[in-house]
Amino acid sequence: MLRLFGTRLAMTIPLLLVVSFLIYSLIVLVPGDPAVALAGQNPTPDQIEAVREKLGFNDPFLLQYWHWLTDAFHADLGKSLFTGEDVWSSILSRLPVTLSLTFLALLLAAILGVALGLVAGLRPGSWIDRLATVGASVGVALPYFWVGMILVLLFAINNPILPATSYVGLTDNPFEWFKHLIIPALSLAIAPMAVIARQTRASVATVMTEDYIRTADAKGLTRKRVIAKHALKNAAVPVVTVFGIEANRLIGGTVVIEQLFVLPGLGQLAYQSVFARDFPMVQGVLLFTAALILLINLIVDVSYGYFNPRIRKA
Repeated sequence: MLRLFGTRLAMTIPLLLVVSFLIYSLIVLVPGDPAVALAGQNPTPDQIEAVREKLGFNDPFLLQYWHWLTDAFHADLGKSLFTGEDVWSSILSRLPVTLSLTFLALLLAAILGVALGLVAGLRPGSWIDRLATVGASVGVALPYFWVGMILVLLFAINNPILPATSYVGLTDNPFEWFKHLIIPALSLAIAPMAVIARQTRASVATVMTEDYIRTADAKGLTRKRVIAKHALKNAAVPVVTVFGIEANRLIGGTVVIEQLFVLPGLGQLAYQSVFARDFPMVQGVLLFTAALILLINLIVDVSYGYFNPRIRKA
C-alpha cells in the first residue's frame, strides 16, 4: 500500500504544477484590468500605471507566475485587491463550511445510494429493481438548485421545520449545524446518490453471477456471508471510482448551493471574487480547490489497493 501511495503521489505533484500554471494563465488572460478599479474614480493613465507597477502587473508573465508559485509553496497566496484580506486566511475561515456541506452530502449519497443499489442488484428484474432504476434516472436529471428550491418550499416555507439560510458551526452546536445543513446537503446529494445507486446495482448484479459466488453458495455459506465477504468487496471498485468522481462534482456544486442558501463557504467566496475581479482571491481559491480534488483522486486511487490486491503489485 505504501508503494502504491508513493507512486500515485509522485504522479500527483507534477499534475498540480500543470494545473497551477493553467489557473494563473487563465486568470491573467481574463478581460478587465483590476488596476483601473483600484486606482479610484476617473483615474489618470499615470495613476493606473502606478498601481500596475506596485502590484507587479508590468513584470513578464513567467516571472509573475514564478513569484506567485513560490509564495504559494510558503502558504502565501497574496492579499485581496479590494479588501486587503489575506487570501490564505480567507480560505481557511470559509473552508469548514464547504467541507461540512460536502461531507454531509457525500455521506447521504453514499449511504442511500449504496443501500438502494444493493437492494436492487440482489433482486434484478424485480419491482424494487425497476423502481430503483427509474428513481435513479430521475435523480440524475434533477439540477441542484431546483432540488434546493423544492426542499426549501416543502420544509422551510410551507412547513417551517428547517431553516433555509445561514450556517452554525459544528463545534458551536452540532444539532443546529445539522439542522442548517440538511436541506443544502440533500440538494447536493440527490444526483450523486442516483449515480452511486446505478453503479452499485450494476456491479452487484454482475458479481452475483460470477463462478466464485456460486462456489461459495455450494459450500453452504449463508447468503449474508456470501454477500458481505465476497460480493460487496469485489463490487466496490467501480463504486469507489464513481464515488470519487461525484465527490469532485460536489465541490463544484457548492458554488451554486452556497449562493442559494447564503452559506459563507469557498463557493460563495469564489463567486463574489470573480464578479469583483479580485484576481489573487480567485487564483487562491481555484488552486486550493484543485489541490483538494487531486487529494480526493489520490485517496480513491490508493483505496483500489485495498479492494483489489492485484493493483498493489502493479
